[in-house]
Amino acid sequence: MTRRLGIALLPCPEHTRTAIQLQQDLGASGEPLRPVLGEDGNLPHLTVFQGPLDDGLEPGPLLERTAASLSLPAAISLGSAGLVHQPTGWLFMSVERPALLGKLQETVIGLVGPHLDRTAFDAVRDLSHFTEAERASHARYGYRYTGEAYAPHLTLGRTDEETATALARTGPRSVAVPRTWIFDRLSCYVMGEHGAHAETLAVRPLG
Repeated sequence: MTRRLGIALLPCPEHTRTAIQLQQDLGASGEPLRPVLGEDGNLPHLTVFQGPLDDGLEPGPLLERTAASLSLPAAISLGSAGLVHQPTGWLFMSVERPALLGKLQETVIGLVGPHLDRTAFDAVRDLSHFTEAERASHARYGYRYTGEAYAPHLTLGRTDEETATALARTGPRSVAVPRTWIFDRLSCYVMGEHGAHAETLAVRPLG
């Protein structure tokens, strides 16, 4: 059986709560952003990779092998790159992309590659708003953001295009956006609504 799973970096508890509050503040004046983030479900996270993976993938050993392949610090501090609107209707908290994140993604893709179910890629998805690099990434891995197209971010939610565009433009003037985000755990999760971190399968401290 194939499941849609993701591998992610999780923010420290303080910044998990910060992301939840940020989503609430941004949606306070209109339609709430979805899915609603929380500490017990739909965790704020920075996706490293996600896609349709077969049952041969073991979440716990995957995280252990990932950590063993890299010299990971106990925590990764990433500078905020601001609120970003991404078609269609997405609102991201974008962060910087140091070399370590690229290496982390390469390692994860190498480990999950044998378990990737390419027959389950979304062949009818509208890719007209994707960049050339994003289309190439989607064709190869079934995920929009890999390699050149990798764009590290925390998803704050999805809404209509007009609202997402306006929030990306005006949000920094109305809410407090942290200058840095600290991540201290790796997670393997079941994807939910809009790719949310719906169910945690395994978690491992970084260091």
